[in-house]
Amino acid sequence: MRTYTIGCAILIFLLNFCACKESPKEKESVKTQQKLPNIVFILSDDQAWTDYGFMGHEVIKTPNLDKLASEGLTFDRGYVPTSLCSPSLASIITGVYPRRHMVLGNDRVLPGDDKSVKPSWRSSWRPKNYDTVIKHFNTLQTLPKLLKEKGYLSFQTGKWWLGNYKNGGFDYGMTHGDPERGGRHGDYGLEIGRQGMDTLYNYIDLALEKKKPFFMWYAPFLPHSPHTPPDSLLQKYLPKAPTEYVAKYWAMCEWFDQTCGQLMDYIEEKGETENTLFVYVCDNGWVQNLDNATYNKNSKRSPYDYGLRTPIMYKWKGKIMPFRDTVNLTSSLDMVPTVLNLLDMDIPAGMDGIDILDKEALNNREAIFGEIYAHDFNTLEGSLFYRMAMTNPYKLILPDAENQPDETVKLYHIFKDPTEQQNLAEERPEIVARLKQMIQEDWKEK
Repeated sequence: MRTYTIGCAILIFLLNFCACKESPKEKESVKTQQKLPNIVFILSDDQAWTDYGFMGHEVIKTPNLDKLASEGLTFDRGYVPTSLCSPSLASIITGVYPRRHMVLGNDRVLPGDDKSVKPSWRSSWRPKNYDTVIKHFNTLQTLPKLLKEKGYLSFQTGKWWLGNYKNGGFDYGMTHGDPERGGRHGDYGLEIGRQGMDTLYNYIDLALEKKKPFFMWYAPFLPHSPHTPPDSLLQKYLPKAPTEYVAKYWAMCEWFDQTCGQLMDYIEEKGETENTLFVYVCDNGWVQNLDNATYNKNSKRSPYDYGLRTPIMYKWKGKIMPFRDTVNLTSSLDMVPTVLNLLDMDIPAGMDGIDILDKEALNNREAIFGEIYAHDFNTLEGSLFYRMAMTNPYKLILPDAENQPDETVKLYHIFKDPTEQQNLAEERPEIVARLKQMIQEDWKEK
């Protein structure tokens, strides 16, 4: 009797084991049935890397981004490849340097164009000149185009320089890009954040109604000028700021943070937080002048860290371990490859970034690069101002000999000298030579 009982138990165990063991096809079936994460890119506009609570600013309050930083994988030493919005945004969505996507500046100027006209009248010649730029851009892969393979719905809100949102592969968007109706860098899309979040909420609702994963491009015109914050925020910062101009800018930073909180709260209300990947970056930096509404020359459009450096954050609750990385250098070019690898998708040949979750690739990275062109550009060679190489711990700024003949080579120890005050180029010529060679080799590749 005892032998029979043991034999039955063994038989039952074997039957259960065989029933639970999956064939390779069954494993793949289970994998493909897993719910795909929503993906939200949050992009601030004209904000210095120092101007967040979690980055140590003593006055500016950014509680929502502070929370995102604490709950995600946060890189203190992130960079965008160029410090101007149009080329920077194009690099974020494509994962390639400006020299490959050819959106070199905000406006393209051809011989004979009247560059003295006021920006509000540039629509008379900009669309025609930018047409070839958009046609080339449309030959490239973008994240929304790639995500169609997985059934994603993609939504554009905020800044978008490349005409209609469809030029980026988005399914829906706010930017029409019609020059006859003021289309240049976002048009209707620029209302998001500043005039409420309803359109964005409606897009999220649409995706949930269709039971589709979504990709959201949230690139509001914040804290970008004009600095017109709510009065309650302005009054909060006026007593703390050295001038009213600074107070307005600080208030704009908190206003942007508030909209980020509204976006994340809405996703939480919909029960989608655990199934959403949030990625944060700033398109380029900004240092507010004390005595006028413009920016300091060492920030936006410059090759310095106040123009290029930005925190970059990745948060996917339960999937990406929270960690504050203060050492490794990362780039906005890494955002697309990282997303694709998380979705087990192939990374197209020619992309310039890496999967930052691949620790070996991150640790083996020797440098990341940057390039600055004229705001009003023509050809690549005729518009190039600077090339940069960022390493641990040195950064090289290499001016173009033809277009910036009065500029000198600059080398900074960006860990000891984060505000780039001491040029070490003459003291360390061997490092200058090595980083210059790295820049030249990178430009020869692909």
